[in-house]
Formats: sequence, structure tokens, C-alpha cells
Amino acid sequence: MGARMTRAIRNFNIENRAEREISKPKPSAAPRHPSTKSLREQMSYNPEVKGEIARKDDRLLSLLKEVYVESTDPVSSLRVKTTETQQESKEFRLPKGHHFDMLNIKNIPKGKISIVEALTLLNNHKLHPETWTAEKIAQEYHLELKDVNSLLKYFVTFEVKIFPPEDKKAIQSK
Repeated sequence: MGARMTRAIRNFNIENRAEREISKPKPSAAPRHPSTKSLREQMSYNPEVKGEIARKDDRLLSLLKEVYVESTDPVSSLRVKTTETQQESKEFRLPKGHHFDMLNIKNIPKGKISIVEALTLLNNHKLHPETWTAEKIAQEYHLELKDVNSLLKYFVTFEVKIFPPEDKKAIQSK
């Protein structure tokens, strides 16, 4: 019902509004720069100026044809750095765990981990922090130590806590 009302308001008096917009005076062109005024006047008084502008000068064309430019771009250090990073990312490692058989993951670039591996290492660190230290995780998954420390500091796995009912009349689960 709201759509009908909106459509009725939108289409009310549409022909008159469209006619009013169409009949409005069109905006005029921007004023020309004063320096071009004398050139336009000369072109209107002297048609030979137009011809002079359109004429090709053979002497200048021959000089232009003799110009030959050779240039080489200097090798920037930025390009060298990007090729090094591309070569580093081409080193792969095999995924850890048995759950990758069904995901069709064949290999993972060194320095990166999958979502499943991230959840696994976070859960292992939460359950056994003395055995799964940041150094061991970094060595096991081929990661940088600062990245692992940031991962352990800022990310946690989902934890379900069930609070016992305070009321004695609550139904006990079997």
C-alpha cells in the first residue's frame, strides 16, 4: 500500500513538471578569454590567416623527419624489490593436518596459513600454552615470530560457557 501511495505522489502532475523543465532557458556558453578575441577578429577579416594556419610547411616537416630520439628508462629499485617478493612467495609448504583432503588444498605459500590452521594453532596454544609457544608455532608453520605473537595477542577462538542455573526449580538436563 505504501508503494502505491509513493507512486501516486511521484507521478502527480508529471507532464506539467516535465514541460516546465524543458521550457527553461538553456545555460549560455562560458565567456571566451580576451586574448583569443584579436585572433578571431583577424581570422574573420583576413581569410589568408586561416589558410596560413592550415598550411603545411615542407621545410619544417623535413626537419621533423630527421629527428631521432633514443631513450631508455633507468631501472628503478622498486621493480627489483617487487621481483624479489614474487620469488619468495613462490615457495610452498604442505598443509598440516588431515582435514585438508576434502578442501582440495594442495599447498600453501610459506609465510601464510589457512583459516583451519589458524584456528588449530590458536586452540592448541589455548589448551597447551607451555608446549605450543610462539617460537614453536612460527617454526612449525613457517611464519615470522612477530606475526605469530600478534596472532596470539589479538585473536582468540570461540569459547562456549554454560552457566549453571541459580534456580533450583530449573529442569535438569539428562
